[in-house]
Amino acid sequence: MNTPIRLFARHFALAVSLALAMVGGAAAQDAKAGAKVGAVNVERILRDSSTAKAVSAKLEQDFSKRERDLRASADQLRQAVEKFERESPTLPESQRTPRQRQLVDQERDLQRRQRDFQEELNLRRNEALQQVVEKLNRVIRTIAEAEKYDLIVQEAYYVSPRVDITDRVMSQLDSGK
Repeated sequence: MNTPIRLFARHFALAVSLALAMVGGAAAQDAKAGAKVGAVNVERILRDSSTAKAVSAKLEQDFSKRERDLRASADQLRQAVEKFERESPTLPESQRTPRQRQLVDQERDLQRRQRDFQEELNLRRNEALQQVVEKLNRVIRTIAEAEKYDLIVQEAYYVSPRVDITDRVMSQLDSGK
């Protein structure tokens, strides 16, 4: 079952991938010298870096109690509905209608709380994503400028280990530089 917390990593990776479609430097000044090219595997950074794992863990910690509470409420409501369905044929109309209304109100309240939870989780996820993306962009730019890269790409069909700078980016991202 995919919970909102578990979906975080997938959405996080996709959003950063889209945000960093291309990060690059200027074109080579001297065509004879050739362009210095680097490649970054953002998906791997978001999966393996301590920074991304810490963000994910913090969100999970912040939202896990509410998620458990919502699940418990949903289970209680499901049990109440099952009990009502078992008992409703024998209940007089004067008892059945108020209980039915009460269950509808409880379901509506649960849906509202779930929607609020999802909206807040998405908002916090996007805020965290924005911070990581900004930090990742700074790290890539710093490496590009310091090592005089002409172009750094984020996605490619094939990346030679010779031009893959993912480990370097991840190391600097996690070290906080």
